[in-house]
Amino acid sequence: MTYASRLVLTALALIVGLAASEAKAQETGTPQELDERVQQFLDENRSQWHDANVPMADGQLLHDLVLENGYTAALEIGTSTGHSAIWIAWALSKTGGRLTTIEIDEGRYRQALENFEAAGLSDYIDARLADAHELVLKLEGPFDFVFLDADKDWYAKYFDAVFPKLEVGGCFTAHNVSGRLMRGIDEFLDRLETTEDLETEIVQASRSGMSVSYKR
Repeated sequence: MTYASRLVLTALALIVGLAASEAKAQETGTPQELDERVQQFLDENRSQWHDANVPMADGQLLHDLVLENGYTAALEIGTSTGHSAIWIAWALSKTGGRLTTIEIDEGRYRQALENFEAAGLSDYIDARLADAHELVLKLEGPFDFVFLDADKDWYAKYFDAVFPKLEVGGCFTAHNVSGRLMRGIDEFLDRLETTEDLETEIVQASRSGMSVSYKR
């Protein structure tokens, strides 16, 4: 299939997704009501995101990447208590998409479920309590957006497992890549640099650094 054909299919999928989003809105309220609910939840909990959650600037970046590209099939590896997932799912509520997110710690997973419900985004999130080392290999995909924020020494392995399931035009993002200070980040960044048909930039929305890679 040519790249142009994939773009046409992506556009058609977005149209279908928007129709699905309108159907879901009948259950969760109007898009404006959902926006207000999510924004209120984020405002009220602005200082509560601990346990390895992303800062607000990075959450906003994830939201914008999904929305601007019309992504609908998202995967997150490393939920924590759900801050990044809320930003991603908020964008997916506008594109008609859905997020699959994986967390291994049961306490964080349960808290994330409560946060998704409070934000009004549960219908857009498939939250899995699982070991991502095992589950990522089993997921069929395809995905058009991936956010990686889990154990750094496995970053390269996660990438190897997911990249074949990433659609052309899709985006693979990863957190905490600045400075190559953490074990495993060097190997991961080298993998990004040497993978064909991949364009990568490091975005400094926060001091943590986010790699944003597009599959061409």
